[in-house]
Amino acid sequence: MAQKKYLQAKLTQFLREDRIQLWKPPYTDENKEVGLALKDRKNLLETRLHITGRELRAKIAETFGFQENYIKIVINKKQLQLGKALEEQGVTHNVKAMVLELKQSEEDAKKNFQVEEEEQNEAELKEKRIQRTKRGLEILAERGEMVDSETTPYLEIANQTGRSIKIPPSERKALTLAMGYHEKGRAFLKRKEYGIALPCLLDADKYFCECCRELLDTVDNYAVLQLDIVWCYFRLEQLECLDDAEKKLNLAQKCFKNCYGENHQRLVHIKGNCGKEKVLFLRLYLLQGIRNYHSGNGEEACEYLNKARQLFKELYIDPSKVHSLLQLGFTAQEARLGLRACDGNVDHAAIHITNRREELAQIRREEKEKRRRRLENINSLKGMGYSTHAAKQALHQASGNLDAALKILLSNPHMWWFSDSDPNTDNHQESPSQEHIDQLVYMGFDTVAAEAALRVFKGNVQLAAQTLAHNGGSLPPDLQFPLEDSPSTPTTSLSDSAGTSGVSTDEDMEIEAVNEILEDLPEHEEDYLDSTLEDEEIIIAEYLSYVENIKSATKKN
Repeated sequence: MAQKKYLQAKLTQFLREDRIQLWKPPYTDENKEVGLALKDRKNLLETRLHITGRELRAKIAETFGFQENYIKIVINKKQLQLGKALEEQGVTHNVKAMVLELKQSEEDAKKNFQVEEEEQNEAELKEKRIQRTKRGLEILAERGEMVDSETTPYLEIANQTGRSIKIPPSERKALTLAMGYHEKGRAFLKRKEYGIALPCLLDADKYFCECCRELLDTVDNYAVLQLDIVWCYFRLEQLECLDDAEKKLNLAQKCFKNCYGENHQRLVHIKGNCGKEKVLFLRLYLLQGIRNYHSGNGEEACEYLNKARQLFKELYIDPSKVHSLLQLGFTAQEARLGLRACDGNVDHAAIHITNRREELAQIRREEKEKRRRRLENINSLKGMGYSTHAAKQALHQASGNLDAALKILLSNPHMWWFSDSDPNTDNHQESPSQEHIDQLVYMGFDTVAAEAALRVFKGNVQLAAQTLAHNGGSLPPDLQFPLEDSPSTPTTSLSDSAGTSGVSTDEDMEIEAVNEILEDLPEHEEDYLDSTLEDEEIIIAEYLSYVENIKSATKKN
């Protein structure tokens, strides 16, 4: 199969060089008349345009001696639908129709129909799974930093050492979704469900493109994603994506260089070695070899495939060494990663794995404590009347310092609104109660200023008092609105007017969607670097044999 596609690629290359375009209308002379080769296959048939496709099919079958159920009609590059009128399908006068005679029995047709039906059901099921994946990731991305990690699952982004990365709030959701889709796509790749994996990986690529370049240079995920997408192209035999594959492989190579540094210097500085990451370069060279082969570039393909084979020899692990580490209580994944990090030395690998376990445990304790303090600070600000969004934004600007965050909120009340809505569009003119006005007056504030502040902050005495005190007893100019004689009509929320029917079902579906995501998230932070390389070994040998066949054929000629 691969060799046929190689020959097709070479033929296409030669045709392009001679500017031969086979897709242009064939077998016609200068006057667009049909040539001799098709003269006896061209016939005229007159009919009205209001008849259905089924009636036209019957008429063609009767006129030219076909069996009605054994022909298909193609007009304007589209198969004619039997149940619709011709004019509904865009058929016009003097149109050309191509009639295809089908060579299969009625029994085969039934079988094919069943297969098509099964494929359609499978496609619908696949679409549902993809939509469920999207919903689960959206929920997890929205949770972010505002949930209790002890009771609620969430997604956290870490660097190569396992420590969480400080990310601008504006980019956090996009990066979380990108990495979430990537992990889900990788889970489908492991199960060899390439048709479902590819949409997830392409969604990940879309969200990664929303992140800044500097952020992507700190992690290797974007480069790994490009490899995974091209691997999917290869497994699905989507050779029409060769041009895109070349771009993605070049991008991956560039990203690896930016992330790992020249000759992996940055990576070695961070991790102490680069043995595990060589797996990624093996995959990169292999895919570059495959792409060049299918593009008709035999010499370049041979070069990349040999580089992949050389890396495979370096990364091959003796099964007995893995077994030795399993006996010490390590997992097979830890054993493979440890041995590659330590050049196959079992004793060094055991020490490396143990040290890494202790290091990660310490990092997790520190990250857990950092998250606990952050949640406490957010809750403290929420207790003062600020929204979750405002609290998070202020703490981000203050680098987690609660006092500094409070000063930011007091200095910029128009930025940190009581609710998450826009103060200019929200119902800020709601009349405050006399009791709340009296409380502020008792604190020493002017009655008019007190009423205006309570209107702005929807009756929240604490926020109104803090803002007035911080601004010398009055509201800042951008929060001073004209008073109305009467309060505006209160709006009714959906939760007030809508019933509770179906809420439990929706919650169950959300829990199910989230759990599906969590089940596919790897436990080991370096899961993407772990591979038995069994598939790669077979594919390297297969394509090297194709290249050798080309060389042999060239010598004979």
